[in-house]
Amino acid sequence: MNVIVIGAGFGGLTTAIECKKQGLSVAIYEAFAKLKPLGDVISFGANAGKILRRWRTPADDKRVSDLFDPLSIKLERNGFNLHRSNGQLIFNQKMPPKDPEAPMFNGHRADFHQIVFQYALDMGIPIHLGQRCQQYFESEDAAGILLESGEKVTADVVIAADGFRSIGRDFVLGYHLQPTESGHKCFRSWFTGEEILKDPETSRFCSNGDTFTGWIGHDVHFLFSTLKDGKDCSWAITYKPDPVIDGLSRTRKERLYDIFKDWDPICHRLISKTPEEKILEWDAVYHDPLPTWVSMKGRIALVGDSAHPMLPTSAQGAAQAMEDGVTIAVCLRTAGTGNISAALRAYQNIRYERVKSVQRTGEATREMWHRTDWDKVAKDPSSLSFPREDWIHSHDAEQHAESTAGDEIERVIGLRLS
Repeated sequence: MNVIVIGAGFGGLTTAIECKKQGLSVAIYEAFAKLKPLGDVISFGANAGKILRRWRTPADDKRVSDLFDPLSIKLERNGFNLHRSNGQLIFNQKMPPKDPEAPMFNGHRADFHQIVFQYALDMGIPIHLGQRCQQYFESEDAAGILLESGEKVTADVVIAADGFRSIGRDFVLGYHLQPTESGHKCFRSWFTGEEILKDPETSRFCSNGDTFTGWIGHDVHFLFSTLKDGKDCSWAITYKPDPVIDGLSRTRKERLYDIFKDWDPICHRLISKTPEEKILEWDAVYHDPLPTWVSMKGRIALVGDSAHPMLPTSAQGAAQAMEDGVTIAVCLRTAGTGNISAALRAYQNIRYERVKSVQRTGEATREMWHRTDWDKVAKDPSSLSFPREDWIHSHDAEQHAESTAGDEIERVIGLRLS
């Protein structure tokens, strides 16, 4: 079976890696001409850690999860300190004990992406960079893509891992779907910690190992992390825009100063140490659950952000994309070349309700911090804990797919024949 994957993000790479593991022939087509150190902090929950732990490098048999570990934030000592907007400490959330079979990672997207990208290359997966897909097409017995160069590439199945602005989604749905406004904006940044260390008021964040600190207030939260033993800093802010603040033409820092003018002064100070050019901003938009992830003729399917973009507060975007890749590869191998349509529809059926539930956690976490019930918190400060829900993190995508794919494929085929 020949598989084409569009997009070399975590979802696309995982899909290709897992297809290769399942004995399928696979190639990736990526629009970027070269890797770029894009993004900032990214999380891989224990459900993703299980996948990374199973991957072993061909040359020296190292677990890919072991390559992630030195680059990940270490919070065993300091935990997560959450404050009210005035600086009052609400509680310190201890991190769960390390589970070597299901590790969790938080670090820079570019660092982790480089490891997975290289692992895919080492497995012998062709990755065609600088090949922008302009169009998808399918027939009853094949699917393919038209590249910007004019070249057509065909295969038995095409997997669209082409991100939030997916044109694969447009093809699958048959129309262009406008994103839904969440009513919130995000600011994020990643920068080195030199300026933080120089200031006696902020140096404690970088001189005591890795840290994770949060402040919450009405319609705003601010999360600040230090990583690599304080060498790097990262922060993320989600807030509900104020037309007065956001309507003025000013620098991002100036707008942030207004947002935090009545907050703990350390928030202003941390922002002041952030290089202006390192501050990213975007609208927090999403898509409601799609009616389908699979094309009409059943030869093209969506994974990751093209199928189910997550709000940042879910901390599960990459992990859910990886679960998609594992599941779709098992379904394709189980069904075989003669039942690709059934395989893709089984993949959707296995994944759909779980993903929809995970998507909701992003909204729930944001609202928990933005519209806090302080009477409830007074009785139980831990009610504001950063969620680590067992039904999400304990999930083993490979075991689940292996145990359900055969029956689900048979069910789909039965429905098609009835």
